[in-house]
Amino acid sequence: MNETPVKQQNTGAYYGQAVASFGIAIGAVALGIYNMNADGWVRAFLGIAVLYLTTSAFTLAKVVRDRQEVTQIVSRVDQARMEKIMTSYDPFAPKPPTVQER
Repeated sequence: MNETPVKQQNTGAYYGQAVASFGIAIGAVALGIYNMNADGWVRAFLGIAVLYLTTSAFTLAKVVRDRQEVTQIVSRVDQARMEKIMTSYDPFAPKPPTVQER
């Protein structure tokens, strides 16, 4: 009953695609804001809004990942405790006498 969870590893291509996609998206938004027909303060506001949205997305992703890792660690500890109890239990071992039987 020993089930070791398989650690999933992202491939280099997947990582590269994610980085490239992020770079293209930020570049496209920055180019769009730069070429917009608006005053400088409007473009600056939109640029700061995009940066805030980006940092918020990174923070949210980190919080979700951290919560998932904590859940996995607690699950592993509980599983290890249960395995220890199950391996140390012998149903055929003589039971020690209770106080009433002595």
